[in-house]
Amino acid sequence: MRINTSNAPAALGPYSQAIKKGNMIFVSGQLGLVPETGVLPEGIEAQTKQSLTNIKNVLAAAGASLEDVVKTSIFTSDLSSFGKINEIYATFFNSEATPARSCVEVSALPKGALVEIECIAIVG
Repeated sequence: MRINTSNAPAALGPYSQAIKKGNMIFVSGQLGLVPETGVLPEGIEAQTKQSLTNIKNVLAAAGASLEDVVKTSIFTSDLSSFGKINEIYATFFNSEATPARSCVEVSALPKGALVEIECIAIVG
């Protein structure tokens, strides 16, 4: 089942915000775009916060929450921002049940974003 919400930015290409298959939800990479304006806020902290907010909103549209996330993947254009990304990330996930995660540096992200985050959640 395709998941779509206006509370997160529309897909920038031929893909879905998320797909729900059985009890699994696969959320596409979310940039830190503000859904109402399509603008990227300045700075890695603001973009990370907005990216995770967008994920939270897509999950809500699928009937899930951040507590259901089992795996995240973070892509950043500057791995020296790892500490700042972690600070914001930690405010979104319960420290007792943080999901498995990878974080990699990439040469570039769409729209010149500094970070993109995707996740997998399991409900039920």
